[in-house]
Amino acid sequence: MAETRYIVIEGPIGAGKTALAVKLAEVLQARLILEETQANPFLDEFHKDRRKYAFQAQLFFLLSRYRQLQEVSQLDLFHRTTVGDFLFERDRLFAELNLDDHEFELYFQVFHLLFERTPRPDLVVYLSAGSEILWERIQAKDRAETRLSYDYIKELNEIYTKFFYRYDRTPLLVVNTSHVDFIASDEDFRHLVKEIKNHRKGVKHYIPLGGGPGGLGPIG
Repeated sequence: MAETRYIVIEGPIGAGKTALAVKLAEVLQARLILEETQANPFLDEFHKDRRKYAFQAQLFFLLSRYRQLQEVSQLDLFHRTTVGDFLFERDRLFAELNLDDHEFELYFQVFHLLFERTPRPDLVVYLSAGSEILWERIQAKDRAETRLSYDYIKELNEIYTKFFYRYDRTPLLVVNTSHVDFIASDEDFRHLVKEIKNHRKGVKHYIPLGGGPGGLGPIG
């Protein structure tokens, strides 16, 4: 892992990014960076009234994630393997979905100022799954996201797909999680870790064999 020091696990709500990031960091004995979702004071209200509280929630997330990355950078990010569950520029996807044109224009000015000051990952692992499967996973958990509509999850998933289809800023490993549970299956997890360790450049699509039924994968 000498050449891969900063790994980001990404994916839409329900893809399993947080659970996988935690397990991967444990195995690699890496520093772990998790987005501070529950610290957002506007999040509960956003889930109740998406239109009214979108800008406040989005701006809080942007500044919070920037602060997290700056703090870790000061702790010598590139001299220890680090695993995170968010890609900084991913925040813009939610902004595009949730903000009106005037709000997004203001948001993007702040985003643009901060983006170039954030560390670039050595590898991004994008967890993909069908919208129906993401929806089933979300509904199976007692979490605030269950208030979000299926149409919202579907639209968000489509934005993620388009974004990572064009993504070329760092090496990218695209992992289909529709029929696999990396948390429950040690074998599947070991195979994924091998893919992560071996992937160094370009884009690679990885479809695990997976033993578990679709929709029962990890929630992140």
